[in-house]
Amino acid sequence: MTTRIPVAVYAADQVLRTGVTHQLKPRPEVEVLPPGEEHRARVALVVVDEVDEPSARLLRRLQRATTVRTGVVVSRFDQDALQVVVDCGVVAVVRRGDADQDRLVAAVSALAKGEAVLPGDLLGKLLDHVSRLRRSVLDPNAPSLSTLTPREADMLRLVSEGFGTAEIAVKMSFSERTVKNVLHEVTTRLNLRNRAHAVGYVMRHGLI
Repeated sequence: MTTRIPVAVYAADQVLRTGVTHQLKPRPEVEVLPPGEEHRARVALVVVDEVDEPSARLLRRLQRATTVRTGVVVSRFDQDALQVVVDCGVVAVVRRGDADQDRLVAAVSALAKGEAVLPGDLLGKLLDHVSRLRRSVLDPNAPSLSTLTPREADMLRLVSEGFGTAEIAVKMSFSERTVKNVLHEVTTRLNLRNRAHAVGYVMRHGLI
């Protein structure tokens, strides 16, 4: 029997928390933790109208809890908010308008596997922002495109778009073992913890 994924749901607005909790509770894949048991969580979902300063403080606090992988369910989301959540180690963003039961469970499952979930339009905005930032700073010591091989960059780009190992293998005509080995090599070489950390790293440095 598959182990259920313990999930902590955070929201300042009790209505938002209740809505997401009721969506997740019936599903056998997840275990929604009651207040006071958040320390057991493998995944945290932060549910907000917008990423404001209190939200950012919570995300930074969760980032320090290194065993927890965090996603954001949000109504209003702009480029600045995207940069904030990435800086806080968040690599799963779900718009509340898209947050039906299946989408939420898929995001939780991806987070538990160390994978990223980001709508395509938000990914494009982030990459544009990072590229502009790199051009303005022109840090000669920053990682460059030569840090990744084309194959590694392509795989990480697909990870950032929410594709799993099997889907990446099909899209790139490799075996699943090859995909796992390539992604493991990247995370090991760059001293990163997992795929989610790798995606956040390469995004911040404009490598994909």
